[in-house]
Amino acid sequence: MATISFLGDLLQTIGDRGRELINFGRGDIARAASATDLLKLCEDLISRRGEASGVALARLILERYAALPREERLAFLRLVAAEFDADHEAVDEAIAAYHANPTRAQLGLLHEAAEPRAQELIRRLNLARGATLALVRMREDLFELRKQLKREGADPDLIDAAGSLDNDFQHLFASWFNRGFLVLRHIDWNSPAGILEKIIRYEAVHEIRDWDDLRRRIEPPDRRCFAFFHPALLDEPLIFVEVALTSGIASSIQPILADEREPLPVRAATSAIFYSISNCQAGLAGVTFGNFLIKQVVEDLAREIPTLKNFVTLSPVPGFRSWLDRERASDAPQGLTREDVETLRMLDTEDWQSDKAKCEAVRRAMLPAAAAYFLRAKNPKGRPLDPVARFHLGNGARLERMNFLGDVSRKGLGQSYGLMVNYLYDLSAIEKNHETYANLGTVAASSAVSRELRANLPPPRNLVLADA
Repeated sequence: MATISFLGDLLQTIGDRGRELINFGRGDIARAASATDLLKLCEDLISRRGEASGVALARLILERYAALPREERLAFLRLVAAEFDADHEAVDEAIAAYHANPTRAQLGLLHEAAEPRAQELIRRLNLARGATLALVRMREDLFELRKQLKREGADPDLIDAAGSLDNDFQHLFASWFNRGFLVLRHIDWNSPAGILEKIIRYEAVHEIRDWDDLRRRIEPPDRRCFAFFHPALLDEPLIFVEVALTSGIASSIQPILADEREPLPVRAATSAIFYSISNCQAGLAGVTFGNFLIKQVVEDLAREIPTLKNFVTLSPVPGFRSWLDRERASDAPQGLTREDVETLRMLDTEDWQSDKAKCEAVRRAMLPAAAAYFLRAKNPKGRPLDPVARFHLGNGARLERMNFLGDVSRKGLGQSYGLMVNYLYDLSAIEKNHETYANLGTVAASSAVSRELRANLPPPRNLVLADA
């Protein structure tokens, strides 16, 4: 950390010196700047050769950008998307030169010519101290711009340009946030208050209500929380996972989150339940962290606690309710018999989950439908519809168990009629499962899940019974 602080101070000094060289005072930062004015500064930035003046100008641009009102920020990004593409004339010349002399050197020149100027702009902006986080926030604004352009029915070329600018951000972020730069930290009650506040704020799966709720999740010996950090974002977690140590595979979130419970002695734990994984930085969407995080935490916990035999998630099923409602309304429902459709009308009655008889009838009809959802229903790329399923199956987990009424909170009922699932991370099978899923789209599932499929329906393709 001392080295990082020293480098930051050094860059600060260079930036201050550069500010003097290009005659930018602090008063200029507060002065109102339009999107057009800021674009001119960006043109100046990528044309400069001096490092000190470049650092200072990058810092000024980012500070002025942050001071702009939202609409001006979006207008600036619109201009960058339109104006900072590759030089198409230079690309044509480089292509012709490569065809005339197809050497590695010419190929390098073609690659350089084809790179959008926006990428060089982003790199140079990142020279400023604290720039990486500012650029992550800038990409969040770009997401909003892309939505705005689609709502407006903007020129397709401009929509494509904004998409290309987003690709430039993602391309660079994928390098800057490479796994080699990430640091895994154990979050506990002694962690800095600022980080704990962000854990509360960024929790995306099961809301942390207050400080007492947070304490229950991270202080007891049978509860753990781990997060990835990046040296350029010292106090900003990138992603974190909450873990419950249990004596068996949990099928419901309620006991895990209960206010009053008796902590389990660590020596009695046989399962590590990953019950919440939250990405913290919206501007890093598309940059992969979760697979590295889970695998490293599994390895670390296995070394620390030899009694652990099962590494399992307790995961939500965010798309299930909307899919099931569509199938119930369909003339040819997938995974459902006509009797199932009739039975599932009970889902439309208030507090159905509180009636034991209704619950049992719904369970018998819902679980076959859920099996069809995971094993038959596919998106246009031939992958499972459910985003959480795609994440864990892509990481090499197998679909282990479906848990009826695993989450009876308002959110759980609202997104999946309470359904939750367990994905099992078997250390001996992770790589094989990952490869078959990535290359063939094969879903690794337990026989307990596959048995729920209706016998009178054809078996799904690309299914492997991992426990057979």
